[in-house]
Amino acid sequence: MARLWTSIVLFGLMIFVMTGCIQAAGTGTSVPSRASSAPSAASSAPTTPAVPVQPAKPAKETITLVATGDILMHNTLIDSGLQPDGTYRFDHLFAPVRAYLEKGDYASVDLESAMAGPATGYTGYPLFNSPDELATAMKQSGFDLVTTANNHILDRGYAGALRTMDALQKAGLDVAGTNRNAQERDSFLIKNIRGVKVGYLAYGYSTNGIPVPKNHPEFYNFLDHGRILADIKALRPQVDVVVLLLHWGVEYAPQPTAEQKKWARDFFEAGADIIFGSHPHVIQPAEIIAVQGKDRYVIYSLGNSVGAQRGLERNSGVIVQVKLEKDSTNGQTTLQEVTYIPTYVHSYQEKGRLMYRMVAVEDAIAQIKNGREPYLTRDDLPTLEQVLAQTRGQLGASYRAAAQ
Repeated sequence: MARLWTSIVLFGLMIFVMTGCIQAAGTGTSVPSRASSAPSAASSAPTTPAVPVQPAKPAKETITLVATGDILMHNTLIDSGLQPDGTYRFDHLFAPVRAYLEKGDYASVDLESAMAGPATGYTGYPLFNSPDELATAMKQSGFDLVTTANNHILDRGYAGALRTMDALQKAGLDVAGTNRNAQERDSFLIKNIRGVKVGYLAYGYSTNGIPVPKNHPEFYNFLDHGRILADIKALRPQVDVVVLLLHWGVEYAPQPTAEQKKWARDFFEAGADIIFGSHPHVIQPAEIIAVQGKDRYVIYSLGNSVGAQRGLERNSGVIVQVKLEKDSTNGQTTLQEVTYIPTYVHSYQEKGRLMYRMVAVEDAIAQIKNGREPYLTRDDLPTLEQVLAQTRGQLGASYRAAAQ
């Protein structure tokens, strides 16, 4: 009997021990795990703010410079902007080409007129004076820079010329070619376009016999070969691109002179990259000139943007778009592409008065053919096609750099 009770007690102890082991090895809460009892490293460590990743600068940056021909504000062009309340509006002059001007990063133009205010009257040729509203229209149409180094800047004298510069700059336009003082004369217009530094220099051949004041010889940048070379060499180390705006050549001549061609090469050898020419009032040829292993570009005359001159050639112009590329790996900026948009000064009647506008020739031809051109008709197609053919004949095909 004693042995029986001993067996029963031992069996009970075994059951108790096994039950405890099973509970301890299970998932119950009576035996907490190491993972659940230790604090989490992720939850207890202080949070470090994420640092924003700056996008890497592109190895190559491309910019487009735009230029177009002379603005000649003859009497009928001034009258076309007169409003019933006595103010002026001139946005119609450039509306058809605004998209081409705005497409570039920086657009320049030659203005052959003073803006001396209404006191001396608004007049066209031979002594030009235009309303300030023209400057507003130019800026709103996509122009950025106006060269005033031409033979009409002193048409209202020195005081009128200074006011012209004020009016242009008040409208938000840069000015090149004339200077208020020696400090302005000795400084350069430099534009930083997405990291590509472009310097502009502007010069003119004459002031139509109206003398620059003797006590302000720095006012006008005359077309002086030696001075231009010196300016190029001074500007060159500061920029990636040097652009010359030259008011030069022979009026109405279809070709540049031998001297102009020599000077262009001289300026390129000194460090210039681009030359935009004005003054002849007709389109003259363009050239790509290789100097020191780089292609340089010159167009000797851009023709007219707007004006009331007679003849097909004098109503022809061109918008030039010059594409340049800067390689940040070696610091070199090279000419990549030159594109031409032939233009034509179209005059038309609207509400009993003569109006003017600068049209893109190929656009106008297409719009006539699809019935969307509001003023030109199929009768105008031969004229436009002739302008297109002559412009292409003068300028040739667009330029594109050879693949590297």
